Amino acid sequence: VEMLPDIYRRTMGCTDEVMLCEFYLLRGAVVPNHQHMNDQVGYVISGKIELTIGGQTRVLEPGDSYAIPGGIEHSAVALEDSVLIDTFSPPRDDYRTEAR
Repeated sequence: VEMLPDIYRRTMGCTDEVMLCEFYLLRGAVVPNHQHMNDQVGYVISGKIELTIGGQTRVLEPGDSYAIPGGIEHSAVALEDSVLIDTFSPPRDDYRTEAR
């Protein structure tokens, strides 16, 4: 599913408590600053992103992980084509449409 220009999501699985998603960001893609009630924990499979969580920015590469507590503002910029795996708890209702 194309979520935003150059940002694609695939919901890979979901239970009542947790959701697993894969994200593909093309180089230059921007995830605007936002927040949601769900805790989000992720892992960089490939590429490089600049991730800002609660005003703190860092560059993440393959093998790096991150945790975003629910309610904290965050944003990202893809410095390279990137693949990320994210979990959300509780699951995001807006991402449930393609969950298996």
